[in-house]
Amino acid sequence: MIARMESRPIRSPSLHASSRKFLNIGDFCALSSSLNSNNFFLFSALIHDVEHRGVPNFILNNEDPKLAELYKQKSTAEQNSVNVAWWELLDRKYDDFRACIFGTEAELRRFRGILVNSVIATDIFDKDLSSQRKLKWENAFENKELKEDRQASVNRKATIVIEHLIQASDVAHTMQHWHVYRKWNERLYTEMFAAHLSGRSDKDPTGGWYAGELWFYDNYIIPLAKKLRNCGVFGVASDEYLNYASQNRAEWAAKGEAIMEEMKEKQRETDVRFAI
Repeated sequence: MIARMESRPIRSPSLHASSRKFLNIGDFCALSSSLNSNNFFLFSALIHDVEHRGVPNFILNNEDPKLAELYKQKSTAEQNSVNVAWWELLDRKYDDFRACIFGTEAELRRFRGILVNSVIATDIFDKDLSSQRKLKWENAFENKELKEDRQASVNRKATIVIEHLIQASDVAHTMQHWHVYRKWNERLYTEMFAAHLSGRSDKDPTGGWYAGELWFYDNYIIPLAKKLRNCGVFGVASDEYLNYASQNRAEWAAKGEAIMEEMKEKQRETDVRFAI
């Protein structure tokens, strides 16, 4: 199914108790169960980078103006991934598979709505979307003045937690063992460096990579890990995510500059176009 997605034509989208407000794990599990959560999380993980072009959205929008216009230059890669995957899912050959995921029109609409929100949540560099997500989190877990019935509160909290869970999945290597982090960090660097060498990106990522990783940990990864801990859903596992994130940040601070020299040397060995 995923292989077929890579060649699908683009179609027009139709995206349409204490002082701290913890989300009770039973409430979260109940909502997740109603979403058929195993299928939802698996499908989201499979499709969130379908047809990714190896460059960030601001470059993609310039390279493919028609695609950018289709999605109004907002979360272009993410919306395209959902659109391509969704039309593939609707193929008649997946009738039985869809019946396992959602049995009614209402379940389909709910599944798609949360799927869209979750995948677009992985666009972390759109300032407007980031501000909206921050406000949603504050309303769900920090705004004591917000008045709503219990079910609405549970739904609000569970939805924003799901979005943050998908975000964490998108950068999971940063919250795992140091060697896992190093592996995928280097692969991301290689991808972005290749874009620079090919002329797709004006910026050589090498110069700012060391400091950029520290900034990313301080301003995104560690705050995200703290939110996952503070929402009260993941128990001791959330402490593990935060501990790994903090340890990786400290180790990168100590070793990152030397590691960057190793990564640059690999590029020299594999590409004669490397600019010394």
